[in-house]
Amino acid sequence: MNLKEIKDLIDLVSEKGLAEFEIERQGFRLRINCFKETPAPAPAPVATPLIISAPIPPPSELSTATPERKLLKPETAASTGSSAAEHATETGGAAGETLHTIKSPIVGTFYRAPSQDSEPFVKVGDHVDSETVVCIIEAMKLMNEIQAEASGQVVKVFVENGQPVEYGQPLFGIKV
Repeated sequence: MNLKEIKDLIDLVSEKGLAEFEIERQGFRLRINCFKETPAPAPAPVATPLIISAPIPPPSELSTATPERKLLKPETAASTGSSAAEHATETGGAAGETLHTIKSPIVGTFYRAPSQDSEPFVKVGDHVDSETVVCIIEAMKLMNEIQAEASGQVVKVFVENGQPVEYGQPLFGIKV
């Protein structure tokens, strides 16, 4: 077979939409695999749940609460990991404090300090502003600095140093 015949076969295979073609002639073997490029599917839209927070009633009112009404204290929500702690803001206790949750913007490995010998970027009790770097997430050998996104005091660290994190996973709780 000459080059022109091979080109013609390639054109014919792609024209007919064949995925694979093989020919053997006089000790010469030719195999053509067509890998069609398909457009990447559009990412599915992410639904953001609507959170309506209400202050926790005093214990005297708890006994009169209807069964449909679920009451969840902020510290309980933070420990469950899959409830209100995953949302960007929460209503605090009776004092009306707001807890801002810093979430992981990417999948990777969570680091509290720039190196093993260094102090953590922030500790519980530290005051941060929106530009303060609170941690690093390593993804594909790239170190991504994560900023606080809100001003306030660090009150909770949800992830241990060196642990893998998922997209949207809570990292820090900031009392705004």
